[in-house]
Formats: sequence, structure tokens, C-alpha cells
Amino acid sequence: MNAPDPSRTEFSTLLRTASYDRHREANTSAFITDLLAGRLGIEAYARYTEQLWFVYEALEAGAERLAGDPVAGPFVRPELFRLAALERDLTHLRGRRWRAGLTALPATRAYAARVRECAEQWPGGYVAHHYTRYLGDLAGGQIIRDTAERTWGFTRKGDGVRFYVFEGIANPAAFKRAYRALLDGIRVDDLEKQRVVAECERAYTMNTAVLRALGEEFPQSA
Repeated sequence: MNAPDPSRTEFSTLLRTASYDRHREANTSAFITDLLAGRLGIEAYARYTEQLWFVYEALEAGAERLAGDPVAGPFVRPELFRLAALERDLTHLRGRRWRAGLTALPATRAYAARVRECAEQWPGGYVAHHYTRYLGDLAGGQIIRDTAERTWGFTRKGDGVRFYVFEGIANPAAFKRAYRALLDGIRVDDLEKQRVVAECERAYTMNTAVLRALGEEFPQSA
């Protein structure tokens, strides 16, 4: 099967189709499958939330500096920011001293380091990581929220699951359409688009590595 022609395909479609297999691999990892099936305990969920903190800290630490960038700037939207919500969730899950016990898996360190590198050196690469994380949170992340609320009794859209609650986005479907329109209008040439697509695939691969490591730490309990 030939790769889509970036000059004839909307960029949002190009990203989605080119990364489909790696996206699916992440979504069907053993850890996520077991988590959604209620076969893992709350400790596994808390550990997963900790790993997310490292990735989003890397994503959002450089966001303000990129706000004026012609490529990455249009994607820097404060209503998407997740770090404050993650920290509130970790306070609920781990207590006020959650930072003292915060540790990143090796796969998480590598993932966060790559995100930070892109944020500092390559706006197009930053967009790739921005896309894979935030649009996934708006979509599949809601399944995790619902599971967590049912399995561990969190208040609906309350502490423990605030990471998945986008209070500043009234209509997620409309927001995602607008986001895809931004992708379609991204100010890069076709060669750069191919590089961004490759980075998107790399982002999913790195995310899958984190999930695989979590699966090894928390093997199926039932």
C-alpha cells in the first residue's frame, strides 16, 4: 500500500492514517486492556497518573515560549493544559507529599526527554506530540475516566479523574474539528509534514513503551 501523498491529502488525515497502527497498538496494550477491564488495582492507576505527569510537564513547560511560533503557536491552547489537573489528581491519590515519591520509569524518562527536546528545538515535532496526547485525552481518555469512576468510586469528574475533564471545552467534538483544521493549515512544506508524521509515529511508539513497562510492573491480577 502506497503512503498518502502529503501534497494531495489533508494533513489531519495524513497524520491519522499514517499513525493508525501504532495508535491502535497503544490503545490495545495489555496494561490499558487490563485497566479498562477492572483487573488492576488503584495503585496501577496512580502509577500511570504519575507517568503522565512527566510527559505533560515536558509538554507544557515550553508552551508559553512557543505561543508566538508560527508553526506551534496556534496549537498552544490553555484550555488543553493538563498539568494542574494531574497535580490535583496526584494529591488525591498520593497525598500532599506526592512529589516526594514521584518516580519516572525509564521509558517515561525517554518519552519526556524527547517531548522536551522537540519543544526546545523543533516546533513541528512539538505539534506531533501535542496532537498525539491532547486529542487522545479528549477522545479515548474519557473511557479511562468512566472506568476509574466506576471501579474506584471517584466522584464523577472530581478529584482523581480531573486530568480527563476539560472544563474549558464545552463542545469536544467541535474543538476537535477546529484542531484538525489547524493541522490542515499548518505552515510547513511537504517534506516537513513527512517529518511530523514520522514524529507522530515515534510518539505513539514511546507511549506504548511506557504502557508496556507499566504492564510488567502490574501484571494482570485476575
